Amino acid sequence: MDINITRMSSKGQIVIPQEMRKNFKEGEKILVIQGGDKIILKKATDFDENLKEDLEFARRTEEAWKRFDKGEFISMDSEDFLKEMERW
Repeated sequence: MDINITRMSSKGQIVIPQEMRKNFKEGEKILVIQGGDKIILKKATDFDENLKEDLEFARRTEEAWKRFDKGEFISMDSEDFLKEMERW
């Protein structure tokens, strides 16, 4: 999983960082899903195939943000983090 930060322009445009758009082609349709203050971008062609997986990922992400907001997070090095991610 990659994490990056971007900004919204005054016109509401958001740039997807170059390294995160390598699997997208110019003109490709992208599905935008909003749930509360979270937004998920997904290739429209992949939507039906992976909906269940995406919803589970969104649920887990929401839970993680809630724990983070409450200060309930664990500090770990990158190796331990990757091992934890493999268990998901």
